[in-house]
Amino acid sequence: MHVKICGLSTPESVAAAVDAGARYVGFVFFPKSPRNVSIEQARELALDVPAGVAKVALVVNADDAMLEALLETVPVDMLQLHGSETPERVAEIRSRFGLPVMKAVGVASAEDLPALDTYAEVADQLLLDAKAPKGYELPGGNGLSFDWRLIAGREFPVPWVLAGGLDPQNVAEAIRLTGARQVDVSSGVERAPGVKDLDRIAAFVEAAKGAE
Repeated sequence: MHVKICGLSTPESVAAAVDAGARYVGFVFFPKSPRNVSIEQARELALDVPAGVAKVALVVNADDAMLEALLETVPVDMLQLHGSETPERVAEIRSRFGLPVMKAVGVASAEDLPALDTYAEVADQLLLDAKAPKGYELPGGNGLSFDWRLIAGREFPVPWVLAGGLDPQNVAEAIRLTGARQVDVSSGVERAPGVKDLDRIAAFVEAAKGAE
């Protein structure tokens, strides 16, 4: 079971994720998010991440200039595309920057499922998140979940991550219903928007790994 703790912004929260056994740590580069970090902040945080833990940069509809500035400074292992990037753009970013790409796809109903197959052709991994309702400024990190039964028993040609509304209390059930082998959490381990709770990080990882 691989766990991703996203939206980290302090040395203490990064250390808590690493110590708990997270496989991925995520840094958000989206000014509208309460979890947004600057390129300089992210560099300092990333330098403390030990080998074996993947450093993921979450971006939203980033252009090449932004990605170049980010990757010149921050030692990133993977890009997470969390906007409305087309399959063509995903393939372009993957080719141009030479890093694995995780594409987030919002799910609200069965109508959203075909997009998963489309993006699986161009991304290294998929992140299945709850689709943000109209009017929400953030494409993710809203603490919302989708009907996990929609993807129960589904198989994808690339590794995938379950996200959206997960927390220490429900992650084991989510894993049981979906068969997920990877899970992602951000707001579900916070005590306030953008403020991680170190105990909840540890509890989440423990619950996820205990559900195997």
